[in-house]
Amino acid sequence: MASTFSFDVVSDFDRQELVNTVDQAIREISSRYDLKDTKTTVELGEEVITVNTDSEFTLEAIHTILRTKAAKRNLSQKIFEYGKVESASGNRVRQEIKLKKGISQEIAKKITKLIRDEFKKVQGSIQGDAVRVSSSSKDDLQGVMQRLKQEDLPVALQFTNYR
Repeated sequence: MASTFSFDVVSDFDRQELVNTVDQAIREISSRYDLKDTKTTVELGEEVITVNTDSEFTLEAIHTILRTKAAKRNLSQKIFEYGKVESASGNRVRQEIKLKKGISQEIAKKITKLIRDEFKKVQGSIQGDAVRVSSSSKDDLQGVMQRLKQEDLPVALQFTNYR
């Protein structure tokens, strides 16, 4: 009985939850008294959210709304990467918020090094933008999951394909 168990460490988010988050944010922006006349637009693209509003003050309020709506829908704050604020036509400001998906090579190397150093009977291998973790003991794998949850990495981690 030399079977091995494994799971994948990925960084992803539920697209439908993000769509719902942006819809709720737009609804709140259009109904809030302090944001009603700002002619704010929030557009969700494939990999970016574009916010166009009248001042940096209202931009901060929109960030807060997006963050709270995302938190209520169990989306990590780490998926948002705020770009620089640009000035747009008509004394307005525009900002692109990139949506982070996937684990970069340097973070994947950091994860595999952590696994190698702390768990002797567990193997970690980089596979594209995910990390496959395998071991002959399910307990070791669960220990790795707990340890990775404690680590403060700049990406949101999920554990999939547990077998």
